Amino acid sequence: MTRLIWYPLMTSLLIGVTGHSDLTPISGDHVQMELNSSQLFPELEKYTNQTISQAIRQIDEKTALNSVWKLPQVQRKAKEIERLSKGSIKVAAIVYGSPSPDDPYYKIRVFEDEPDHNSTVYWFRVLSTSGVIDVLDVIDNKYITLEAWKEQLKR
Repeated sequence: MTRLIWYPLMTSLLIGVTGHSDLTPISGDHVQMELNSSQLFPELEKYTNQTISQAIRQIDEKTALNSVWKLPQVQRKAKEIERLSKGSIKVAAIVYGSPSPDDPYYKIRVFEDEPDHNSTVYWFRVLSTSGVIDVLDVIDNKYITLEAWKEQLKR
């Protein structure tokens, strides 16, 4: 009975020991292993403290708002609305949602600012860690990339 337990155990130990090149015999049957973090996790070697901190850096609310406001499509629409209304309707943008642990986006609304009411023109979200902008497709009620949105506007 003990042979049935010990043989597989000893076999797996020997296979595990012979599979490592950084093993140094100390004395008798004992083996010492010296491994550093780059041997255990070689893919982590390319990351430094600088790149990790850069990935964590977040954009602020003003940057998110400006990145949406400066989009050529938004500027073009704002000028068109103001021209057609002969200056009586202005276009504005507002941040109506800030990032949270569950939702890392700034939510930005571009709207017609009329004296008696506001009408939404576009809904955007900006990823707080990278500044990537998505646009709400109101027909499908889902966010799409800027590239997909630009293609929609061409049609």
